[in-house]
Amino acid sequence: MSGMVLTSHLFMKVLIEKTTTKAELKVFACIFNKVYETGRKVAERFKESMRIVFDEHLRQWNYVAMPEAAIL
Repeated sequence: MSGMVLTSHLFMKVLIEKTTTKAELKVFACIFNKVYETGRKVAERFKESMRIVFDEHLRQWNYVAMPEAAIL
């Protein structure tokens, strides 16, 4: 499919869940209906106590914050 107009979150979810791989793996998606607060400050010492691991391809969007205890 190309050139689809995304008219709702539910429609996007349906399209995502139709995705498969060559190995016939299926994709599941869920929509979180939560309102996230903007401008929220991070906890004190967060940057000192967390290791941030950035995605190789989409660094500005994908990352994982790993607590000190999780660092091996």
